[in-house]
Amino acid sequence: MVKVVRKKVLNPSVTLLEVEAPMIAKKAQAGQFIILRLDEEGERIPLTIGDYDREKGTITIMFQKVGLTTELLGDLNEGDYIRDFVGPLGQPTRPELGDVKRVCVVGGGVGCAIAYPQAKSLHAEGIQVDVIAGFRSKDIVILEEEFKAACDNFYLTTDDGTYGEKGFVTDKLKALIEAGNQYDAVIAIGPVPMMKFVCKTTEPFGIHTLVSLNPIMIDGTGMCGCCRVTVGGEMKFACVDGPDFDGHKVDFDELMNRNSVYREREAKEKERHTCRMETLAKNMIH
Repeated sequence: MVKVVRKKVLNPSVTLLEVEAPMIAKKAQAGQFIILRLDEEGERIPLTIGDYDREKGTITIMFQKVGLTTELLGDLNEGDYIRDFVGPLGQPTRPELGDVKRVCVVGGGVGCAIAYPQAKSLHAEGIQVDVIAGFRSKDIVILEEEFKAACDNFYLTTDDGTYGEKGFVTDKLKALIEAGNQYDAVIAIGPVPMMKFVCKTTEPFGIHTLVSLNPIMIDGTGMCGCCRVTVGGEMKFACVDGPDFDGHKVDFDELMNRNSVYREREAKEKERHTCRMETLAKNMIH
């Protein structure tokens, strides 16, 4: 059981929670994740470690409220507790990069919450880091100041042009590469279609590209097999082999199909919970 010590609403759908987890904070590295469960009846969900403070013994997670568990997680306040909080899980990003001097980190939407620790960690090593952060519009921009402090060059794009440069992250990435910026690697984190097209952008230039995959996951040990992905024609498990993989080898279409399997059931479960809470509220009034 871990205690929430800080809460910050980053935008209407994305929330930051800092929790006391000294054993995890002691070993956590950029790219790794935790699996949490709110209560004994709750589902297990994976969330990337957004930041960690070894001295304070805290772990930071950032998440978008898209399903029942993340909605309930967003309702927690400072002083509340999370029933289960396990990690660090997965492989850290750094060993996958090898010897690099300049890296471009590309984040899309809430994926920027995962991209941030990558940029921060590499920048702290003295590696030159460029960041491209993309959002649909100005009102959902997150971590702008944090990114600026964790990179050498920061570029912000919005689909509708309400903030930063108008266009997609792939437009900016291609422009930077064609302008002569020589990247040893690109790290792309965000919606699966975005990562797919970042990889299509870098492939003609032969730039090593890592992507952080988000398949359905349950136990985090490779036993359940739910998080299997196809990479280079081989089956891999995101929880133990990843979550970072060579993006030029990932079967993104298969990943998108698998991620949509439980969408309808999740919507029904959320509706059932809402009805249950409304009934409880009415009974309390009467």
